[in-house]
Amino acid sequence: MKHPSFVVAACVVAGAALLPATGECREIRIGFTGTFTGPAAAIGIPNRQAAELFPREISGQPVKWIVLDDGSDPSMAVKNAQRFLDEGVDAILGSTSPPGSIAMFDAAVAAKTVQLALAPVPITEAKRRWIFNVPQPVPVMVSAIVDHAAARNYKTIGYIGFTDSWGDQNYDALVRLAERKGIKVIGNERYNRVDTSVTAQALRIHSQSPDAVYIGASASPAVLPHLALRDLGYKGQIYHSHGSVSRPVLEGGGKALEGSIAPTGPVIVADQLPDSYAVKKTALDFIATYEERWGKGTRNPFAGYAWDAMLNVKAAIPAALKAGEPGSVEFREGLRTALEAGTEVVGTHAVYRYTAEDHYGVDQRARVLVIVKDGAFRLLAAD
Repeated sequence: MKHPSFVVAACVVAGAALLPATGECREIRIGFTGTFTGPAAAIGIPNRQAAELFPREISGQPVKWIVLDDGSDPSMAVKNAQRFLDEGVDAILGSTSPPGSIAMFDAAVAAKTVQLALAPVPITEAKRRWIFNVPQPVPVMVSAIVDHAAARNYKTIGYIGFTDSWGDQNYDALVRLAERKGIKVIGNERYNRVDTSVTAQALRIHSQSPDAVYIGASASPAVLPHLALRDLGYKGQIYHSHGSVSRPVLEGGGKALEGSIAPTGPVIVADQLPDSYAVKKTALDFIATYEERWGKGTRNPFAGYAWDAMLNVKAAIPAALKAGEPGSVEFREGLRTALEAGTEVVGTHAVYRYTAEDHYGVDQRARVLVIVKDGAFRLLAAD
């Protein structure tokens, strides 16, 4: 069953000009679609929970957040995007999985409406004008893994990942970056998010005895190849992608996950960072707000992505309001222009600085390495 949509709206009178003759609010409308059910729900649900904490008024203007579930189905993500556009949204957030995000590109571009992807996606030059990426791009994160492997003189890394675009992005980045460090990638084993066994793929990797294995998966399904490798007796280092840093993964992997390493955004270990770290205060403030609502220890990187998308939109709205009224072409163009103006926005994961040439907007401050220790993610100290 799909999670029902919810709409958060408010009407704040900041002057008569905000109210049309009918007396109704002329609110800013933002659509948000995510994978709140299905195999990627462990990623989508924290995004939705963050959205329930979004502000209902920005720059004196009421904001209506229209939140829908796409059920981990790219075709449903497209339907949701079209519904948003039919309702005259000023921007779209989502989806929370790469296939869903990518599937929505054409609708957003055709409608000349900003889309902030909440999953790492490749953005082509043809679509870049209207598409912005919030999570750290895959190469930024994979490079941290490759650097760690090179520092330990690993010469081979096996690869097991999803059959979809997430698996492709991780594999392509791993091969390209590992080659530069003189590390050979062994195998290119794939599996579906809904598979219940990855034993055959793990066996093929294990038989080649790589120094380490990288699992290009996310959420709970990332546990399958990890457990299969350990059951086969593999003793080497296992790395995971930044899509796997979540409580369901820890719970699913149990003790077998101990010692595994993954890149993630600094929000997950914000309290372990030095005070000088650029995003520490913003991250800690968000964690306090989020955990007050959802419980102690519920912090996760995925909710942080939704919050960072909101922070970027919030920062762009004042300039957009000078360009036109919400719902107008001028406002949507003003929002896009303000987003890529090169202004720094401090988020929970990164100091974002989008420009016309760069719609990823992050640097290496947006990543840290964590290790699973005593059933929790801990900051991996440099050595």
